[in-house]
Amino acid sequence: PGGPGPGRSRPGSGSVGEPRPKVPFRRTRKIARLRSVRIVAALFGVFLIWVTFSIGQAITSNNGQSLSSNLAEWARDHYLGPVVTFGEWLSYNPPKAGGKPSFSLAIPKGQQVTPAKAHAKGFTPDVPATLKSLAGAPVPGEGQWRVVEKVKGQPAIFTTFLRDATYTSYVNGIASMDQRLVSFQLHPGSEDPGPGNWGKWGSTSIAPGSRTGLVATFNGGFKLDSAGGGFYLNGEYHGSLVTGEATIVYYKNGTVKIGEWGRDFTMNSSIEGVRQNLKLLIDRGKIEANLNQNVETNFGATLGGGYYVWRSGLGITKDGRIIYVYGPALNVQDLADLLQRAGAVEGMQLDINPYWMKYEYYSANSHPSDPTPVNLLPNQQQSAYSYYSTYTRDFTAVYAR
Repeated sequence: PGGPGPGRSRPGSGSVGEPRPKVPFRRTRKIARLRSVRIVAALFGVFLIWVTFSIGQAITSNNGQSLSSNLAEWARDHYLGPVVTFGEWLSYNPPKAGGKPSFSLAIPKGQQVTPAKAHAKGFTPDVPATLKSLAGAPVPGEGQWRVVEKVKGQPAIFTTFLRDATYTSYVNGIASMDQRLVSFQLHPGSEDPGPGNWGKWGSTSIAPGSRTGLVATFNGGFKLDSAGGGFYLNGEYHGSLVTGEATIVYYKNGTVKIGEWGRDFTMNSSIEGVRQNLKLLIDRGKIEANLNQNVETNFGATLGGGYYVWRSGLGITKDGRIIYVYGPALNVQDLADLLQRAGAVEGMQLDINPYWMKYEYYSANSHPSDPTPVNLLPNQQQSAYSYYSTYTRDFTAVYAR
């Protein structure tokens, strides 16, 4: 009973009720048992674990950015820039034309500019001329300078606002700093340029005990592996200083200059720090031609893949004032135009995208050793207190002389 008989089939013969063995499945199992396949699978598993750990570290980094921004930067750092740029291009929403600013541009009480008067020792304040609105008839306070910092009773830092010519609800912030009254310090970031023997200005934050006399802070340039140049501070280098690159030079006497490395300056004993970033936007009073061509190649990949994004720039006037400009809906040409409008004869782009745009001035009030930071643009995304803690990117601190 149960053995083969008439009408019965042996196992595997394909009779009804006895399915055929699945040869492809057997082959798959056989392949999976191969030592080479197991080694490849193990390596792939290790790779996935590393990628998961690396991404997890990046997106949870406490650097003030959103998770999506950290993920995009991780991808660009790992040769996936074209993928990120394409995805951001698909999701980019251009700024809306027209509209009114979301905050008042009127000058607060106590910040009005008074007529310049010569000091008893011969010091005469350098008061910038009112800037003409790009958007036609100005709203109250637009283009008018206000005094946000004084040094020894003299106006040291002026600020103002200008709306965009087309996207009139978007406001750009401008600061003008008098080098006769303030000095500049370059600070490294904890991640960029990272640890090093950076000397007396080597702190990655403005720690308690070093805040007396602090009057302003602002962001640096691109991540150094994308800046096209190098970083130098107190004898230590990160990367090489590149001839022809746009450069900020920080001197030991606290002054700064902006120009082209190798033509306007080379390394010497009077230099404390050097920060390079891309090419000049304004050179010897003239805006460089074709700035809006090949924007992402020449002036950086942008979040959203658009040209009208948060941008910042730094310039120097003929009489040595330092101009900082930033805004939420700028293309490269607009940034250069704003720097030039504020008097810059040499100018360069700093960083781009919203999470790295920062300009603060500081209110000492009754606590001169711990002044309160105030954002120039109230819609800048990072906290005004960011530089009071360890910061990942390089930045500049401005002190009263």
